[in-house]
Amino acid sequence: MNYLITIIGPTAIGKTSLSIALAQHFNCDIVSCDSRQFFKEMRIGTAVPSEEELASATHHFIQNKSIFENYTVGDYEKEAIIKLDELFLKNNIQIMVGGSGLYVDAILKGFDDFPDIDNSVREKINADFEQLGIDYLQSKLKELDSDYYQTIALENPQTLQNPQRMKRFVEVCIGTGKPYSSFLNQKKKQRRFTPIIIGLEAEREIIYDRINQRVDIMIAEGLVNEAESLLPHKELNALQTVGYRELFDYFNGDITLDFAIDEIKKNTRRFSKRQLTWFKRTENVKWFDFKSDANDIISYIKSKL
Repeated sequence: MNYLITIIGPTAIGKTSLSIALAQHFNCDIVSCDSRQFFKEMRIGTAVPSEEELASATHHFIQNKSIFENYTVGDYEKEAIIKLDELFLKNNIQIMVGGSGLYVDAILKGFDDFPDIDNSVREKINADFEQLGIDYLQSKLKELDSDYYQTIALENPQTLQNPQRMKRFVEVCIGTGKPYSSFLNQKKKQRRFTPIIIGLEAEREIIYDRINQRVDIMIAEGLVNEAESLLPHKELNALQTVGYRELFDYFNGDITLDFAIDEIKKNTRRFSKRQLTWFKRTENVKWFDFKSDANDIISYIKSKL
């Protein structure tokens, strides 16, 4: 029997340090499912584990892609499952860690298959979004897949404000000529492992304080320079994310640097709230306080083996 220890929770809660402690105890590898940490050009703003942390355990899917590659959750699912099959040949216990709920679900449950979309469709949607904003994406999804639009509006309204997700919905509708929702809820895939899901949580004020501190550290480590080097490519999907969008507005002269930093903190706090909402819906999670001793978590895991 293979077991995939899966560590979930909001940003800045301590998932990386716990994953390393567990990897060292069980002598296994760590598979990242943090969709922002895939990209090698985005080190500081995505809180990639430090060199010391990366050396403490073998990591996979950390800075393994370029922002210039079109890398989807479907691509990740295929590559990560292949990697896990390889790792399970060495050790029947492996670890997956990350805060990207969609990517966690893709590995644990399987992701719906979508046809390939022509790059010209994606480029046209990006150009229209740049000119017309999020309202364009919302109205287009409402026109092309009104049922799915209403589902999002009721169950997960913040997604309507997420440009990257909305672009994906619209490009599938336009690129296939079918509603995005027609590709959902297909037969779920069988997995050759049993998940043991560990959730880390804390009081909201503690999470927010940790986020604020993390952003201050990122700024001190050179996030502004990193973002400035990426400014010529700001239209790429990978860069439509917190920590970069706000600084692009600063470089464009729309806001001050101090305001941009405050916006990064605010938007990251909002992001953490969405993460918790998603993960709290996940079934069979054993939640631990973020200060819990790793040995207590290890004891729980052993009881499930």
